[in-house]
Amino acid sequence: MILDFSSNADYLVALLPETLLTLAALGILLADVFRRGDRPEPSGAWAAYAAIAGTLVAAGANLWLLLEVDAGPGLVAVDGYRLAANFVLLSGTLLALLFAVDYQRRESMQVGEFYALLLLATVGMMVLVAAQDLLLIFLGLELMSIAVYILTGFNRTDPRSAEAGLKYFLVGAFASAFLLYGIALLYGVTGNTNIADVVDRVETGSAEGELMLLAGVLLLLIGFAYKVAAVPFHMWAPDAYEGAPTSVTGYMAVGVKTAAFVALLRVFSVQLAPAADFWTGIVWWLAMLTMIVPNLVALVQNNVKRMLAYSSVAHAGYLLVGVAAGTAFGRAAALFYLAVYTLMTLGAFAILGLVAGKGDRHMNLADFRGLGWRRPALGLGLLIFLLSLAGFPPTGGFVAKLYILRAAIDAGQVTLAVTLVLASLLSYYYYLRVVWKMYFEEGADHAVASTSGSFRLGAALCAAGVLLLGLLPGPVLRGFERAGSDIVGGAAATATIEVPRPDAPANPTAGGPAP
Repeated sequence: MILDFSSNADYLVALLPETLLTLAALGILLADVFRRGDRPEPSGAWAAYAAIAGTLVAAGANLWLLLEVDAGPGLVAVDGYRLAANFVLLSGTLLALLFAVDYQRRESMQVGEFYALLLLATVGMMVLVAAQDLLLIFLGLELMSIAVYILTGFNRTDPRSAEAGLKYFLVGAFASAFLLYGIALLYGVTGNTNIADVVDRVETGSAEGELMLLAGVLLLLIGFAYKVAAVPFHMWAPDAYEGAPTSVTGYMAVGVKTAAFVALLRVFSVQLAPAADFWTGIVWWLAMLTMIVPNLVALVQNNVKRMLAYSSVAHAGYLLVGVAAGTAFGRAAALFYLAVYTLMTLGAFAILGLVAGKGDRHMNLADFRGLGWRRPALGLGLLIFLLSLAGFPPTGGFVAKLYILRAAIDAGQVTLAVTLVLASLLSYYYYLRVVWKMYFEEGADHAVASTSGSFRLGAALCAAGVLLLGLLPGPVLRGFERAGSDIVGGAAATATIEVPRPDAPANPTAGGPAP
């Protein structure tokens, strides 16, 4: 089936996964209203299972688009890159739903609107990665952000959750303002918000006002930097991650980062490649700072949830190395990294939420003492996730970092590659501190709750995925390589641009690879 976007029906087909997920969210809301009426009691686990069913249906529609549908240029991309990213997002949503069942029941937050908001946030993420127009990027970003703001402050009985939601909302509003102002400047320079048309005008030199063009690109980059929590735009992340319900923190850490990075890669490394001399050096410095600063801060954290929050910021730095590489393999390596990051981060936060207990009270390092002996399965799962986050073989985290390193070295970004290795070595300390507490210190004084079937299934899928992607990464990486090459980018997709790199030699023959 070929879409030419000559009618609105073509867009409905192109956005079929998003449409189905939206209908599932609205159906959960309506069913919950009619089922509960005026009764205040929780909705029950049915809403979670309905959301899981809706996610699986959307994944099936995404697979159909991948296998059966081709499309011409339009406001929505129907390419392998978008659909591969959708699978990562939907997988993260499915796992987050499996983990949320226990947590929401324990915290008496088992209500239909929680699962509806989570699905709507995923819809915003999927719109963001599909967008070929700057305004559509903004709409996807706002749909995602508003739902996540509410989810962050969802536990209204906890002041920390309310504070985290407010902080996230205020900083998110600044990020949206930067992004929207950047879009306005690009529109003012080029007279269009379609990214392909903007790029055509940049390439042909028909865009007037180079200073406005530079400012528009920089503001666009700052908006994305806020969303991926890149240093120095990361200050909201530790507070928001720590205060949010743990079932939301894991989803927020993987979903928002995946969607924002996929959109960032599409817009900058492909579509705005002709303007690469404007932004490459800035991304280089963002990657450098985001790898170093959060790893140093995480060393002194005793709250494990906050430590994992700084760890999440550091992983954004590793992913920015793939953006700085600006190659098809860099995009593939970033997608692979995001897939592994989704599994290991959701698994780690899920076990953290279980250990923390009701009200998320037990989150200090001391609360993990003896966990490996008291609850061997939980201890083994957390061990796998922490080793993968650190980058130990044979986990998926090791292979993901290896592919990012290869992309950086192939692109001549040797300094970034060396910094990535050193930053990863630095992170070993705070990850292995948790492991030491679990296996080499006497047990903590609080009991860890039993797990349900959905939690065990989610944890098993995460652990198996991390190990499988570490031992047999080839098929998945080849699929992501095809996706990284199959990306709609207008004229910029085929342009050959010589991009200045901060750490590349001026003369390629003087040593090191050519940029």
